[in-house]
Amino acid sequence: MSETLKKEIEQRHNAGKQFARASEIKKLYGIPLSTLWLYAKQGKLHPKKVSARVTLFSIAELEDFINNSKVA
Repeated sequence: MSETLKKEIEQRHNAGKQFARASEIKKLYGIPLSTLWLYAKQGKLHPKKVSARVTLFSIAELEDFINNSKVA
């Protein structure tokens, strides 16, 4: 992960941003959208539908999942 990306993630975290859209997560963490939605379908992540066209993922839940995932 590049230093610029790490700084942006840290700034968002420090700003108190608790949720992010899938496109933001893709940009910040480099997780493909299809993988993100697959994890949601499998119950590994629990997105919140806030309107007909907006779904948010918890940053804390995502980071916990990333930190505790076992790499095959």
